[in-house]
Amino acid sequence: MTKPIYVLNGSNLNRLGTREPTIYSRTTLAEVEQMCIEAASGDPLVFRQSNKEYEIIDWVHEAIDEGSAIIINPAAFTFYSMAVMDSLKMFPGPIIELHISNVHKREPMYHKSLVSAVATAVIAGLGPYGYVVAVQSIRHMLSGQAA
Repeated sequence: MTKPIYVLNGSNLNRLGTREPTIYSRTTLAEVEQMCIEAASGDPLVFRQSNKEYEIIDWVHEAIDEGSAIIINPAAFTFYSMAVMDSLKMFPGPIIELHISNVHKREPMYHKSLVSAVATAVIAGLGPYGYVVAVQSIRHMLSGQAA
């Protein structure tokens, strides 16, 4: 694989490890990044986080031109950002929407994702290990072994 997998993280995920550890665990974002690098097994990976919606959109645009796949934990942008959803609609490759918690077991405001409508797959509720599953799944999809 020559084009990188983009792993994009939305608002407040820079606070992993300290933010509501009973929901999000004590694993830090730096530890999640290391887990993704290991799961990529040498395949190129771009790992980013922003609290700014426009940066997420710019990185999706970058992935359109330079990436093979997107794994995105849009965080709060999941539920209200038509702009993030619209940018993802332009991406020609596989997209996995990822959530650390099971959003469907949480308050009703977390039940309606705009991103799910454009994602190839959704992973929720596996904790930080969901990132490993997402990277492995994307690699599988890119190898032509999955639809």
